[in-house]
Amino acid sequence: MEERSLGAILLESTALSQEQLEQALEVHRQRGIKLGDALVQLKLLRTEDILKALSIQLGFPYEQRILVEEVAPDLLQPLPINFAKKNELLPLRREGHRIVVAIADPTNSAALDDLRLLYGCEVKPVIAGSYEIVNAINSVYNRATDTGDRAMTELGEVGEIAQDFDEPVDLLDADDDAPIIRLVNSLMFRAVKQKASDIHVEPFEKELVVRFRIDGVLYDVLHPPKRAQNSIISRIKIMAGLNIAEKRLPQDGRIRIKIAGKDIDIRVSTVPTAFGESVVMRLLDKSSVVLDLEKLGLQGRNLDTIHRLVEQNHGIILVTGPTGSGKTTTLYAALSKINAPDIKILTIEDPIEYQLPGLNQVQVNPKIELTFASGLRAFLRQDPDVILVGEIRDRETAEIAIQAALTGHLVLSTLHTNDSVSSITRLVDMGVEPFLICSSMLGAMAQRLVRTVCHDCAKKYVPTPEELAQIGLTPDDLKGRPLYRPVGCPNCMETGYAGRSGVYELFLMTDAFRAAAMKGEDATTLRKVALTEGMTTLRHDAAQKVVQGITTIEEVLRATQEHG
Repeated sequence: MEERSLGAILLESTALSQEQLEQALEVHRQRGIKLGDALVQLKLLRTEDILKALSIQLGFPYEQRILVEEVAPDLLQPLPINFAKKNELLPLRREGHRIVVAIADPTNSAALDDLRLLYGCEVKPVIAGSYEIVNAINSVYNRATDTGDRAMTELGEVGEIAQDFDEPVDLLDADDDAPIIRLVNSLMFRAVKQKASDIHVEPFEKELVVRFRIDGVLYDVLHPPKRAQNSIISRIKIMAGLNIAEKRLPQDGRIRIKIAGKDIDIRVSTVPTAFGESVVMRLLDKSSVVLDLEKLGLQGRNLDTIHRLVEQNHGIILVTGPTGSGKTTTLYAALSKINAPDIKILTIEDPIEYQLPGLNQVQVNPKIELTFASGLRAFLRQDPDVILVGEIRDRETAEIAIQAALTGHLVLSTLHTNDSVSSITRLVDMGVEPFLICSSMLGAMAQRLVRTVCHDCAKKYVPTPEELAQIGLTPDDLKGRPLYRPVGCPNCMETGYAGRSGVYELFLMTDAFRAAAMKGEDATTLRKVALTEGMTTLRHDAAQKVVQGITTIEEVLRATQEHG
């Protein structure tokens, strides 16, 4: 009865049709998920619409935004952060003898009862989005953490900092360096909070610049004093277990930290430049890795096809694209789908980005001649069912991978090519025989990442036919739906975008394609064959995400390009 009344409210308050509601109810019954979750997964409504309807249904106020600075600090003292995160709730303020609590699921009466006992008074729930609540929890529980600006102020108060560090122990023991430690810690905390994928510490002639890469775009965030350069870089190198005395050679290391209950793995790379060592830290948030192909952005025919391909017991599947386009994450998601106790999965990677239970993961180490090729050769003696090769970089690795596929193993790997079809010509260029490629390959998928619009601030608009034509659409394709334009708000750092989604093109090794590849046709001809066989291009897949309100025309044009 309750679900029907929620459905009735949604029919009245949103553009949801009766037919769409029936579709969502069917998913709700089949999968056992909430009606609201079903509507969001089917992209029929936004989370905000569901929360507003729940607010009407249950009579609780709806708070679109939680102002962190207005959360009463004394309310946090008795409440463990794990309890708050697990139940997605946060006490906000006192109103007379009651405490106002933001909660994502107002039907969670057990958690609200626990709060009544904990605070010894009545609790008034208000509804807020889980994403908003978790972000606020991270912020308020870490408010005690120094901000970069405060640490910078302290740097100014310390006076001149030693320019060089001959003995590492001095850096750790010296009282003067407490601000340095705080500055580095606050940089990492801030990067995680803002969902940055990389921190760049770059020395120039007269300044030191810190930049964050967020959703694939670099943002200038901090300019510490130039005199603190050596201290900051040495601190990072100590945390990563690197040699701080060696400043002439590139070094690689790793830092493992915990921030706001999240396990963060940081890969550190240093390179000597004209004005000091440049440091790049790649942040890998193990707790937020998405291992669901659908949530990564795969949909429709592409999703069904990739599901079918990873269920095969032998053959090669390739994922292609430039660095940072999410290839490895897609492969992990594919592996997590088939990962089971009755399947032996071996991976060889450089580096191992995420540790996944049930997988035997091997790190490439050229110093001891453990390469992709030598590791792959050893794998064949380990009786695996599925093998993941981080990247095919040379002919030897390609040939062993193909041999493994032909002898009854499913092999997944990545290649650096611009589109899916070019994977064939790239392997031929490496020296692999076309007949071996055609008999072992199941298919190849190219991918890119597009930024998704921030729905807190995005503005609806009706595009002109000329704008739509840029991405191969016509006004009829929209079926009356508006598109979104990025605006910018505090939630998305004024960019108008929050998060990213994958766009894909996937070709299958059909008989027609195999015949063309065996003839040694060039990439342009092969692409035409793949398109006639039903392949959807990157641009077309991205255009569909524009129609669905996920991204924008500008973002599609930036991330994809048309091929001949």
